[in-house]
Amino acid sequence: MAQNFYTSEENHQILIALLKAHNIRKIIASPGATNVSLVGSIQKDDFFEMYSSVDERSAGYIACGMAAESGEPVVLSCTGATASRNYYPPLTEAFYRKLPVLAVTSSQHFGRVGTYTPQVTNRFNPPKDVVKFSASIPLLHTQEDTWAANLKINEALLELRRNGGGPVHLNMMTDYSQDFSIKKLPAVNVIRRFESIDLQKDNLPELKVDTVGIFIGAHSKFDDELTRLVDLFCEKYNAVVLTDHTGNYNGKYEINPNLIPATPRKNMNVLIHLGEVSGAYMSFNPGQVWRVNPDGELRDPFKRLKNVFQMSEKEFFGGGGTNLPNYYLAWRRDYDYVYEKIPELPFSNIWIAQHTIKKLPANSVLHLGILNSLRSWNYFEFPKNQNICAYSNTGGFGIDGCMSSFLGASLASPDKLFFGVIGDLAFFYDMNATGNRHLNNNFRLMLVNNGTGVEMHIYPNGTRIVFQEGSEPFFEARGNFAKQSKTLLKNYVETLGFEYISASSKEEYLANYERFMTPEKLDKPLFFEIFINPDDESDALKLISEIDVSEIVPASMRVKKNLKRTVKNVIGVKNARKLKKMLGR
Repeated sequence: MAQNFYTSEENHQILIALLKAHNIRKIIASPGATNVSLVGSIQKDDFFEMYSSVDERSAGYIACGMAAESGEPVVLSCTGATASRNYYPPLTEAFYRKLPVLAVTSSQHFGRVGTYTPQVTNRFNPPKDVVKFSASIPLLHTQEDTWAANLKINEALLELRRNGGGPVHLNMMTDYSQDFSIKKLPAVNVIRRFESIDLQKDNLPELKVDTVGIFIGAHSKFDDELTRLVDLFCEKYNAVVLTDHTGNYNGKYEINPNLIPATPRKNMNVLIHLGEVSGAYMSFNPGQVWRVNPDGELRDPFKRLKNVFQMSEKEFFGGGGTNLPNYYLAWRRDYDYVYEKIPELPFSNIWIAQHTIKKLPANSVLHLGILNSLRSWNYFEFPKNQNICAYSNTGGFGIDGCMSSFLGASLASPDKLFFGVIGDLAFFYDMNATGNRHLNNNFRLMLVNNGTGVEMHIYPNGTRIVFQEGSEPFFEARGNFAKQSKTLLKNYVETLGFEYISASSKEEYLANYERFMTPEKLDKPLFFEIFINPDDESDALKLISEIDVSEIVPASMRVKKNLKRTVKNVIGVKNARKLKKMLGR
C-alpha cells in the first residue's frame, strides 16, 4: 500500500504550510468525504494536535472551550451539505467572546452553488456576528491564483488574533483528489502583523538592509512633523521616497520614478508601502514589502507583502539618524539624466505638463483626471518648497466623478487656488458640475480635448496599433460630443459665468497659459480648452517612453527590452500577446 503524505491540491498545501508557520496546531475534525484532502494530509503530520467530533455543533463548542482555556487558535474541519450550518451556534458564541476559532468548510466546485447539485450549499456570505472574516479559496491553476490564495489565507489566520481575536471562516474548494504523494509542502510567504503594543515592547522586525524605498500611494497632505520623521528615517536607513503627485509628500528625499524606466535601482531590499490606491502604475521588484497603515489591512499590489504595521505613520517613522542617503542620490542622478534627454514632444498633454507644472502657484491644489492626465503630469516634478498638493480619483478609478471631486475640493477651501486637468470624456461624463451654483472664482479647469478618449488610442496598446485606421468606432469615442467643436463648450461655460480661453497649438498655448496659471484671484472661474490631435498624444508618450537610458540600464536588461520590441515589430502586438499567453509569461 502506498504511503500517504500531503494532498496534491495546492490550495490545501498552502493552508497547511501557513497553519504551521503561524503555529496553529489544534484541529477538531468531523468525518466526511469532502474534507478528506485536508484531514488526510494532516492526520499523520506530528506537528498537529488532532481531535475527532462526529457532531459539528458539538465540535464547534469543543473548540470554544479549548480556545478559551489554552489561549490558542483552534481549527474546525467539516464536509459539505449542511455540516457547516451546525457551526453557526458555536461560532456565534466565539464571535461575542472573541475566541480564535477557524472554521474550515470544504466544498465542491464553487460553480455548482445554486445548480441543485447534491450536497452543495452557499457559504459565501455568513452572518456578520458569526465570523469576523470569511474567504473562499478555489483550486489553483496560475501563479496569480497561488499568490491570491497565499494572501487570503494569511489574512484569515492573522484575523484570528487581531483586535482581541475572534472566529474566522475559510471555504476550501476540492476536486476530491486521491493523490497524497506530496512529501514536501510548498514554500509560502508568511505575513506578520505588528501593532502599537509591539512598538512599545520593542518587538518590531529589524531593518538591516542596504536599500530601502518608501512608496506612497494616494495620500492626504503630509504635515510638517510627519515629513520631518520620514526625512530622518531616510537619512538613517539609506532610503528614498518614491511617489507621484498624489502622494503629497514634499520632503527632501522624493523621487517621482514615472520618467525612469526599469533599472537595477528598482530591485530594492525593502519597500515600505504607505497611502492608498496609486494611479501611477509604478513597478518595483522589492525583496519584501512592509505595509504601514492604521487600518492594519493586508494590501499587496507588489505581491511581496511581508509585514503589516497597524499603527500611525508617525509611530512607525519615529526616530532618525545622520547617515548619507546614497540610495536617494542614486535615484536623483537617474531622474536628472533621463529628464535631460527628453526630446522635443508634439503638442500633447505631456508637453503641456512639461511646460506648465513649474508655474503652479505656491499653496495651490492640483486635481488630475484619470488616466492620461495623471500619467502625463506625473512625468514632471512640482516646484520645490511651494506646498502644492495633488489629488486624483484613484480609489474607484472611474472617470465618472473627476469634475465633481474637483468642484467639492474647491468649495471646501475657497481661499486656495484649485487647478484641474481633465480629458474630454471625463468632462462630458460629469459636466453638470460646472453648472453648480456654489462654484466660485478659485476654480480653474484645463480641458484637454482630443475628441476620442485617448486612452483607447494611445501607445503602446491602443486600437490604432492593433486595428487598421478607421476600424475602431466602438473601441474609441471619436465623433461624439460635436467632434471637437470650437464653440460648443465656449458657449456653454460662458453662459454659466466662466471666462473661456483656448489653444490648438503650442504657440496659442504659450500665449494663453500664463493667465491660467496666474497666482492672482480672477473675477470669474476660468475654463481653458485645449484641442489635441490624439495621434500627437500617442506619439508623445512613445517618445518619452523610449528615451535612450543605456548609461543607467545594464546591457542584459537592454537586450531583453530590445528583443521584446523586435518581436512585436515583426509579428505584431496582437500576435505577441498570444505568444506571451502560450508561454505563460
